[in-house]
Amino acid sequence: MVTSWLRTGEGPLPTREEVRREGPYGADLQLALYVLYELHYQGFDHVDDDHEWAPELLVVRRYLEEAFLSALRADVAALGVREAMDGLLTEPAADDGTSVSHYLKREGRLWQLREYAALRSLYHLKEADPHAWVLPRLRGRAKAGMAAIEFDEFGAGRAEDIHAQLFADLMADLALETEYGHYLDLAPAETLALVNLMSLLGLHRSLRGALIGHFATVEVTSSPGSRRLAEAMRRTGAGPAAERFYDEHVEADAVHEQIVRTEVVDALLKDEPELEPDVAFGIGATTLLEGRLATSLLAAWREDRSALPAPLPHVRAREPARSVT
Repeated sequence: MVTSWLRTGEGPLPTREEVRREGPYGADLQLALYVLYELHYQGFDHVDDDHEWAPELLVVRRYLEEAFLSALRADVAALGVREAMDGLLTEPAADDGTSVSHYLKREGRLWQLREYAALRSLYHLKEADPHAWVLPRLRGRAKAGMAAIEFDEFGAGRAEDIHAQLFADLMADLALETEYGHYLDLAPAETLALVNLMSLLGLHRSLRGALIGHFATVEVTSSPGSRRLAEAMRRTGAGPAAERFYDEHVEADAVHEQIVRTEVVDALLKDEPELEPDVAFGIGATTLLEGRLATSLLAAWREDRSALPAPLPHVRAREPARSVT
């Protein structure tokens, strides 16, 4: 019903009771939420840009957000920030069977790397955008630290080095379409929920602490995971741009980890100590949803079947794309 309204600007929209009957992590709710959030990013062809702030859609979005956020709050364990951060910093000595990056490094095949990249493209082609919404909501050291990391994410002033562009180049190496949002129709609910979490936390000032928790989770865990994925790309001969994306994150995110811990999280909580439960919640929610996606992917791949509802076609080999639309 949401997509129909976007095309015509009229017709019925889901009520709060109808939304409550949907599973909060299910495909219908997550797709509707993704579509409504996308109005704040690149939008859709043939959809009026003014629908971004259409009151009718904002009401529906609130119903969807309430259901999603309530489920997350019920499912995320209550921890202090230090305990939550310590859990991120503890790199397991061996693969415990739940890690996608360990699996892909050890035994992943090229077709599985292609599926992984196609799904992660919904995240990585807007990688730093939702985090940028928090900048006006911070001050002092926390704002400066966050801006420093975002500057790197956006290519340090070089369009060709924007991390979203580097991921588009990776996709070209893997013979995938690089168009923004191209693989939306293939994305399972677990993928959509992860992308939606960024938007949910970024769009609400009241959730700024949780957004910082999400950001800390991404930056603290990125370097070791990226190292494993870079090795997987090399082992399978994925291509130089595919290797470069993860090699770049091994180096950059090792630095970002230190900044986010000492300059962003610590400074934020010094200024606003009441946000500590929110920061811990952001860490827990991100970890929960990453785990749900990993479980889905690994269950399929270990049975030697696709994790997607339809196989990925190869596109014609070409030079890496130089722009993200």
